[in-house]
Amino acid sequence: MHTSKNSHLIGIISPKATKIFLKFCYFSILLCFLSCKSETPNKTQTNTESTTSQVDTNKTEAKKRIVVFGDSLTAGYGLDDVNNAFPGVIQKTIDSLGLDYEVVNSGVSGETTAGGKNRIDWILSEEPSIFILELGGNDGLRGVPLKETRANLQTIIDRVKTKYPECKIVLAGMQIPPNLGQDYTTEFRDIFPELAKKNDVTLIPFLLENVGGIKSLNQPDGIHPTKEGHFILAQNVWTVLEPLL
Repeated sequence: MHTSKNSHLIGIISPKATKIFLKFCYFSILLCFLSCKSETPNKTQTNTESTTSQVDTNKTEAKKRIVVFGDSLTAGYGLDDVNNAFPGVIQKTIDSLGLDYEVVNSGVSGETTAGGKNRIDWILSEEPSIFILELGGNDGLRGVPLKETRANLQTIIDRVKTKYPECKIVLAGMQIPPNLGQDYTTEFRDIFPELAKKNDVTLIPFLLENVGGIKSLNQPDGIHPTKEGHFILAQNVWTVLEPLL
């Protein structure tokens, strides 16, 4: 019978050498075990970091939205930085208080209530917790029939309530100069408190309180507030917004 080379080698290894060889094997296995065990905390740490990152992401995504739906007053027409418009000032206040809300500026310069009615469905693609409706000023300045302005505002309120029944609605009151006659001016002013009462929504009595008609707080056109004027607008809004947060 042919004897393999390996069998021959085993035969000539002394018992002492065999014992040393076995000890070496046991030692190698022990090192391997300890090495695998030491890697476990790193894996756990990685999983913990991943979980923490996911929690932070979810926290950011979970912020409640305050949508300010309006015209050039909301958009910050004429300002160097849109963050100086009243929605941006409100966001800074919210951040300073550590409140979990994000203010979304949805203002379009020149927007009328008809234009707002046409784009409201797109704005409502994401759920707002609070919806501030700031439209109507351009209707009044253009002499839009008051019946039409009232109907458009009501439609916008209805769509918000229908899609998001839990959303809190804030209606910004507006007034205009008596260029179109006192009857038109008075009836226009009354639209906002009447709609607020009818729909049980929160009313800002007059968005431009302490700003409208004050030259130093308005831009040269006499209509759009300066940065300082927007700070006062933000205070007018905050007075009624804060209790809702």
